[in-house]
Amino acid sequence: MDARAIIQAVRDGVPLAESELRWFANGLASGAVSDAQAGAFAMAVVLRGLPEGGRTALTAAMRDSGHRLMWDLPGPVVDKHSTGGVGDCVSIVLAPALAACGAFVPMISGRGLGHTGGTLDKLEAIPNVKTSMDIDKLREIVTRQGCVIAGATADIAPADRRLYAVRDVTGTVESIDLICASILSKKLAAGLDALVLDVKCGSGAFMQSLDEAEELACALATTGNSAGCKTEAIISDMSQPLAPSLGNALEIADCMRVLEGDRGAAPRLRELVVTLGAIALRLVGLAGDEAEVKIGRAIDTGDAMDRFQGMLSAMGGSNDFSQNWRTQLPTANLIMDVTADAPGHLAAIDGRALGEVVVALGAGRKTEADRIDHSVGLSDFADLGARFSTGDLICRVHARSPEEAERAVEGVLAACEIGPKPSLNSLIRTRSE
Repeated sequence: MDARAIIQAVRDGVPLAESELRWFANGLASGAVSDAQAGAFAMAVVLRGLPEGGRTALTAAMRDSGHRLMWDLPGPVVDKHSTGGVGDCVSIVLAPALAACGAFVPMISGRGLGHTGGTLDKLEAIPNVKTSMDIDKLREIVTRQGCVIAGATADIAPADRRLYAVRDVTGTVESIDLICASILSKKLAAGLDALVLDVKCGSGAFMQSLDEAEELACALATTGNSAGCKTEAIISDMSQPLAPSLGNALEIADCMRVLEGDRGAAPRLRELVVTLGAIALRLVGLAGDEAEVKIGRAIDTGDAMDRFQGMLSAMGGSNDFSQNWRTQLPTANLIMDVTADAPGHLAAIDGRALGEVVVALGAGRKTEADRIDHSVGLSDFADLGARFSTGDLICRVHARSPEEAERAVEGVLAACEIGPKPSLNSLIRTRSE
């Protein structure tokens, strides 16, 4: 095997054997493949793509480059992945809801990326919760509580960790082949029986157009199934924040209200949780036509909350967070209202700009070394299409200082268009199997 020959084959559109891609992935993990060779490989894939079957073979090779979890549990192992969007805290509610329905959920999650928040950052807004753990601890929590939300360990898909870092600095992120291999190699290394994928589409998502989202959703679903994991993808609308809040502790508060059974707290969040959860249950045969009812019942009866509390306690959180979360979550020094400066409807939201406002408040990172302030963000955000009179509330800014609050108010107003009532997309745009 020779890295140069493999790179040349991709460059020239020559199909590669599975053994060659496996050798290259192992070389990425071990360091036998240099950074220059990794970058050249990524660029060749961006420019030429992988021939038929190559995407699945690369995904499997990167999955197998490190430790693969194997399970012996009295139920199916399932997970969900989202491509990211503003106000997207689905995982916090979905993982315990699935566990309450008899599934086991080893949810490997990430931190904030660009304008979108990270699930691990949100969980760590809860005092003393630790999302970093070794494989033995992850296994223990999943076995006892039914679910865990944790960061990837160093030996889960190490080839992806290496290739992703190179892609990030070589302008080779935008490749369907590489995106699929990156997402799925980590997820499939967790030993899943089924995976449901939520591909976001709209101003607050990485995929801005429906065509782009459909291409990625189809590729992810096809590759996951070809790699031996039952996989289905949906495309969900991200033309507005999924939950009324943006910011780590504020999004946890929205999740807690949903887990308490408050159907009016974040209806779009609950709807997406129920939709994704029902797909996962059907994929593993835990429910048929009543799958949505089963997920909804798990939330409304408090069973999902009980699973969430059990998971938090095992991860270092307090044993009474589910009862006393209102007093345990951090709060900002200052809250300032953002109000409409003209009558009309909330006609459009620039979700990416809104996410950048939240990052600037301190809820996200501009560099890896930045320290996150879990208390800041936006809350009570009006729904797209809402009717305003002058002075009506658009949202509330939670900030550390008056200066930061004022800048955030300006940023929110710039990200929101007041005008004629817009036509609204349905939350679930389409599905791919």
